[in-house]
Amino acid sequence: MRSILLAVAATLALTLPAKAEDVTVAVTAIVEHPALDAARKGVLDVLTAAGYKDGENLKFMFESAQGNPATAAQIARQFAGEGPNVIVPISTPSAQAVVSATRDIPVVFTAVSDPLGAQLVKNMDQPGGNVTGLSDMSPVAEHVALIKEILPNAKTIGYLYNSGEANSVSLLAVLKIEAEKAGLTVVESAATKSAEVQGAARALVGRADAIYIPTDNTIISALEGAVAVAEESKLPLFTADTDSVSRGAIAALGFNYYDVGKQTGEIVVRILKGENPGDIPVKVAAGSDLVINKGAAAKMGVTLPESVLKRATKTID
Repeated sequence: MRSILLAVAATLALTLPAKAEDVTVAVTAIVEHPALDAARKGVLDVLTAAGYKDGENLKFMFESAQGNPATAAQIARQFAGEGPNVIVPISTPSAQAVVSATRDIPVVFTAVSDPLGAQLVKNMDQPGGNVTGLSDMSPVAEHVALIKEILPNAKTIGYLYNSGEANSVSLLAVLKIEAEKAGLTVVESAATKSAEVQGAARALVGRADAIYIPTDNTIISALEGAVAVAEESKLPLFTADTDSVSRGAIAALGFNYYDVGKQTGEIVVRILKGENPGDIPVKVAAGSDLVINKGAAAKMGVTLPESVLKRATKTID
């Protein structure tokens, strides 16, 4: 009888899918806002679908730096000391902190526009070492074209950003090139912390025909301050972050960050199953949504062209 039971057990072991082993995935972000939160959820949902259940065979840790680079570095050192199976830093500042803190633990960054400029990897196709991830480099040329389509008489774009965020500095360089091609001039206004965002937006009034906000975590975390200035001054505000449109921007052409998180989660699963992160090429996120807010446009004195309304993948009234 015992031999029969052993034979049955052996047969079941061969036919049943292998259970995912117990793992720890540590996630950190420079700040919490809808886009970064959506990316985190995308990562977790892919892990769940792959058989890694939080609270069962997965310990899913999350820490926010609350916009403070020093706190980001502290979290990175904490995670490095705890030794999770994979660390997932969301945003450029968090990724830089984590990559500086460990050379051994696999790191899968996400929501990083310029991994090369941020010195996270030296080669996108062959990153080497313990680091790989997903870039969300914005389609800046398309952003400039969208602004010109909505505001054909615009001559100047006001760039509202955190000058201490490498991601935003890289995007500024690209914006200047693309704006010049379109006959536009770029005027900069910087805020290094969320409390400065409204004042930095006000500094663009009378100097710019539109405000453009990149995927800058400092600015987006305090977006409402910039929106208030834009509405009061009838200064059209655009952003690269689609989740910011529901918060008062006129339009955004960019990624669905839940999908960005899912694409990131797929890389994490590959590493948990044994692949070396240094052998996995850094990918540029796929997908692009056009989200428009007709109510925000009206408040800022803008009439949206029919051509834009027809192309929108999501419209907010």
